[in-house]
Amino acid sequence: MDRDQALKLVGQMLKNPNLVKHCLAVEAIMRALAIELHKRHPELPEDEFDQGEWELVGLLHDADYEITGKDLSRHTLETKARIAELGASQRVINAIKAHSEVIKPERENFLEKAIFAADELSGLITATALVRPDKKLASVTTDSVLKKFPQKAFAAGASREQILKCEDELGIPLEEFVTIALQAMQKISDKLGL
Repeated sequence: MDRDQALKLVGQMLKNPNLVKHCLAVEAIMRALAIELHKRHPELPEDEFDQGEWELVGLLHDADYEITGKDLSRHTLETKARIAELGASQRVINAIKAHSEVIKPERENFLEKAIFAADELSGLITATALVRPDKKLASVTTDSVLKKFPQKAFAAGASREQILKCEDELGIPLEEFVTIALQAMQKISDKLGL
């Protein structure tokens, strides 16, 4: 399965343009995390941090969100069925399932751990941009995201607990994690409309 197939599938399964943008944001974050974690763990096989694979997981992780609605017992399973038909690897499928604790409560590798934390952080960063006067990612800083982080009512759907898994599961301090994700999203700000 390649990115063009994945992007086409996302377009077929998601009608809400904001959800498509969310998937693009997480794809960018996952690409950046693959690069960063590979630098931090040169002792691991290179294919552990295959950027194409990490990008696919980010792009496809919420593809069935509208189809499954709020039924967390089904979320990711529709995507799993469709991408399996397109030849996605078991590793990609497992990682997509791993971003849902209901479907796959244990995360087994860096890819699975990264999607779990990145998914929520993208929402917090987007919300931070939307309250800026210009509503642009360019004016968002790591500090501005970190100031919003403890405000539970702000972007209430973005689980801080899940984001904080970056520290114990990925070994990346929160401030660095936010910086990596923010810079990744800023690079594609035109695609995100931010």
